[in-house]
Amino acid sequence: TRLAFSNNSPSSVAATSSSSSSSTAETSAATESIGDDPLSASSGQLIVGVESKYRVVYRLVNSIYVLGITTADHDNSINVFECINIVNQAVSVIVTACRGVDVTPEKLSRKYAEVYMALDIVLRGVSNIRLAAMLSYMHGDGIAKMVHSALDTEAKIRGADTWPAVELHSTEHQSNIEAFSNASFELPPETLAAGDQKVSTIVPQSTIEQDEKMIKAEESEAEKDPFAASEAINKQEDLVGGFKKTKDPSATDLTLALAGLEVTTLPPAEATQSTDITVEGFEGKYGGIEFGSEQATLGEAFEGFTDAWGGGLDASEFLENKKVKKQEGLSGLELLQTGDSAAPTAAAAGADGGKSLENLLVKSTEMKGPEMYILEEISAEFRESLLARVGLMGVVYLRTMPPKVSGDKDTEFSFRVEGTSSVKRFVIQSSRCSSLGNGMFHVRTAPSEEPIPILKYSLLPRLTPLPLRVRLIKRLSGTLLSVMIQYVSNPELLAPLTDVTFVLKLPVDPTLLKVSPKAVLNRSERELKWHVPEVPLKGTPGKLRVRMPLDSADIDEELEVVGYVKFSVQGATSLSGVCLKPATEGKTDFYEVNHRYQSGVYTCN
Repeated sequence: TRLAFSNNSPSSVAATSSSSSSSTAETSAATESIGDDPLSASSGQLIVGVESKYRVVYRLVNSIYVLGITTADHDNSINVFECINIVNQAVSVIVTACRGVDVTPEKLSRKYAEVYMALDIVLRGVSNIRLAAMLSYMHGDGIAKMVHSALDTEAKIRGADTWPAVELHSTEHQSNIEAFSNASFELPPETLAAGDQKVSTIVPQSTIEQDEKMIKAEESEAEKDPFAASEAINKQEDLVGGFKKTKDPSATDLTLALAGLEVTTLPPAEATQSTDITVEGFEGKYGGIEFGSEQATLGEAFEGFTDAWGGGLDASEFLENKKVKKQEGLSGLELLQTGDSAAPTAAAAGADGGKSLENLLVKSTEMKGPEMYILEEISAEFRESLLARVGLMGVVYLRTMPPKVSGDKDTEFSFRVEGTSSVKRFVIQSSRCSSLGNGMFHVRTAPSEEPIPILKYSLLPRLTPLPLRVRLIKRLSGTLLSVMIQYVSNPELLAPLTDVTFVLKLPVDPTLLKVSPKAVLNRSERELKWHVPEVPLKGTPGKLRVRMPLDSADIDEELEVVGYVKFSVQGATSLSGVCLKPATEGKTDFYEVNHRYQSGVYTCN
């Protein structure tokens, strides 16, 4: 700031255009003195730094600069006015310590302990009331009074009572509540008897009798034992008296006796025929009823029940161990190898048994060295067919060698990032990675089991590629709501999108629903899901339709219908075109594995 003021000042220009007789030393001295002018750079703020930026709020007090330094985040999460307030409070502390604006290093050194403690309290946040109390204690009671000034200062200024003063009233109030809640009052028997006599004169006698009967009935039901023996046991046997003779002649008519019986009719002859099934793998005759004229004896009919219900539930059937001979080789994996060495590989695999397959899988998952990949998340919002907003955030991950393999040896190498023409900004994790300039980065970190994010970047919205365009159309005709989602893929993608899920948030819980194609309805979440196996790169746009009736109370022109899209793609290249390369050509410090991009908040409404 001083150099900027000195270079742009009129005196500097006059000094540079003066006659050749003026010396160079006088010119530089004039320039520096102008830069030291208190009115030129007495207070202000500026941002310094290249990779890690910091905001500096400064204020000049006589010959002392008071600097408030904080990080300059891209989202402005640091309150600038709070920093300015802290700097102003620090200036008040310094002026009070020096007993005026004549602030010098010598005066500050005499009150170094008080100033240090006061600035430490200011950085932790103080109110104006406590700051005034601290400044009053600066030259009097010392540091101890200054540190403990917050206990009762604000309470005294505002006129509030301290807790020790009001704690006694709270305790007394609580004890009174407990005393009244536990208090009980007993009436004398004479009072209760007089009350019953008065009630008997008011309530009708019939009501009292009914109540007494209900009480007796409840007592009798309660006393009855549900497991007691029946009273019929105590009755004497009367075989003849149990039959009553009737003189009605119709009682001997069998037709009347059989009139109420229902006889099940046999099925027609066509129903007894079996059905011939010709489906491959299920050939045969199914169903049908077969009537036989052979009559078996009672023993033959039930002889199957003598041994474990005719078989099928015998425990011995589950104890039999049938060993199936394994085929030679790796179940077809040996066919993957072609050439002269195919036969020895298959023979070796067969001799080793099933362990060779496990060894093959272990070898395929072994890491040769550090691996790096990019994970990108794209978010977009479509309003009908127009793109409202879009954003892409990418993260570069480093997967080091496992600690069991590498031990305590750090992973250290340099790499280069290419394809950054559409990148808006980079953010690096300074504890593990540093920038070397021109897209070169150097990483050094301890081994870890989990992937480590070392670099983040975001793209410019106008240069962000869209893998999928979505359009939502909503029509309300009377009480019938129709919604259609159209989607089309970006033809410049290297591979088509697969396993894409479309989720439609319904405004109400539908009673009737007509969808095309088939979808899954989640009534608790009021969501309708379609699963599209593949979206072709070129072709007609896909369509998802749904139609549902609404109640008259739910009809509203501003019905909110929102669609969400979820997808995830893994491949050799990233969606943004950003790629990772070794710092030196031909040197393999790391291995670039498959990248992945997925949908974030991808909506249409």
